[in-house]
Amino acid sequence: MEQLSGLDATFLYLETAEMPMHVGALAILELPPGSKIRYTVALRRHIAMRLPQLPALRRKLWWMPLNMANPAWVDAAPDLQRHVVELKLPRGAGMAELEAEVARLHAQRLDRELPLWKFHVLEGLANGPGGHRRIAVYSQFHHAAVDGQAAVALANTLFDLTPEPRPAPARASRRPKVYRLEMVQMLRGVLGGQAQKVAEIVRGLPSTVGTLKTAAAKALAQSRLLGLGGGGKGIRNLTLAPRTRLNASITAGRSYATASLPLAELRELGRAQGATVNDMVLAVCSGALRRNLARRRELPRKSLVAAVPVSLREAGDASPDNQATMSLVSLGTNIADAAKRLAHVQAAAAAMKEDVGSVKSILPTDFPSLGMPWLIEAATALYGKARIADRIPVVANLVISNVPGPQQPLYLAGARMVADHPASIVVHGMALNITVQSYDGRLDFGLVADAAALPDLREFARDIVTAWDDLRGALEPEPAPAAEVPELVAQATRRLTTAVTGAVSGAVSGAVGAMGETVGKAARQVVGAAVGAAVEGAVAQAVGRRPPPRRRGA
Repeated sequence: MEQLSGLDATFLYLETAEMPMHVGALAILELPPGSKIRYTVALRRHIAMRLPQLPALRRKLWWMPLNMANPAWVDAAPDLQRHVVELKLPRGAGMAELEAEVARLHAQRLDRELPLWKFHVLEGLANGPGGHRRIAVYSQFHHAAVDGQAAVALANTLFDLTPEPRPAPARASRRPKVYRLEMVQMLRGVLGGQAQKVAEIVRGLPSTVGTLKTAAAKALAQSRLLGLGGGGKGIRNLTLAPRTRLNASITAGRSYATASLPLAELRELGRAQGATVNDMVLAVCSGALRRNLARRRELPRKSLVAAVPVSLREAGDASPDNQATMSLVSLGTNIADAAKRLAHVQAAAAAMKEDVGSVKSILPTDFPSLGMPWLIEAATALYGKARIADRIPVVANLVISNVPGPQQPLYLAGARMVADHPASIVVHGMALNITVQSYDGRLDFGLVADAAALPDLREFARDIVTAWDDLRGALEPEPAPAAEVPELVAQATRRLTTAVTGAVSGAVSGAVGAMGETVGKAARQVVGAAVGAAVEGAVAQAVGRRPPPRRRGA
């Protein structure tokens, strides 16, 4: 029996009508020229072919008696007619109509009686450049089944590197299928599993205490918690955040918007400042938040704080369960200068990494669950109905997550993916989630917000693009002023002027020799002055400076 881990199951217990706990993505796809296929049928056929390689799509929940402990996964045969559905947008729809439809779908919970995933094929989009037909696929996966990194691993199995799908290897599983659990199996699994988890906690207690003691001593020595200096340069990540419109109980409505930035340019600009891509993303989000709140005259004097997911997954681990924790990063939204704000974010992110790194090995992703479903579900219901998020101090203002993705074009059922915008979760007290996925040279932003807190999320998406322009302008070196003509060029100009003037004067002398020496001399002076001015003007124009004014009579 494969029982859900404590972290995975928590996403089930936290779910309410106001807080659906699924993540997803909006993929914009472009079909080959002249394609007339019904894409929904092609996608169903493609997924059916890949199902043997996708165990996360072939399982559903089996609940324990009286909901006394975490549920387990059992095998399931998904009905692709129900899991891959087609929706029609108005003909020629653009991003505004597409984002509005994704916002509506993202507010709907997945059916827990089925495998916890669903694909929505959205037809009716305006054609792309070159007249190619475009469609969109909005996907949903419950967070109890996958986290961000696991979703990327799942996409690597589902997508192809060419329009022609690769053949699926025929690998028959030797594991016997389990479609239901009997009472004896459940009780044995629950009691045995709980005892095993308690034993693991007891065994790891000495190392846990030692690690916590070391981390606490280090934090105290650096005085980071008090903001008095140390490795974090005075950055206070562990501090109360200011209350904003984002920090209230949320409703059942959602708003959704997208934005994209050039990955290579952002990476190179950050590298020149010693900043990572994640630092740059946080700085761009900080600038957008500052701009948006200032426009509403709601910008706090104190910096906003972001909750940032940190992966606990070992390298090469592609299992579909959740292995992540949350940390805090000060965004420096109270700093007007974009370059200084980036420096603040760099220091805050470095402090966060050091703090999490010192305790990463002991952060739990699993724990005993006996009685936990009742406790967490009751607490969640009370938290929402009593609007406790409106009253308690604010620890973080929003969630910002950056998930690295593939940097080559991908294809799904023969269609090329041109953009991949994530869609994540908002919770009571944090009504905005910014998730970024890198793909094929771009950073694709997916913004999810409570509709009451940020009804016009497209405005905030534009603020992200503007914040990137502001940061780029603050970091790029200004063009150097036009230099004066070097002395060598000036000397060459004088020599050229003398030579040309001499040649022309000689020709003039021959022509006016009969007119007498006085007249000939005057003619040579006039012609020489004119030729010299022309040569100096041409050279000056070539090197980008004005020729010096010639004295009258020269």
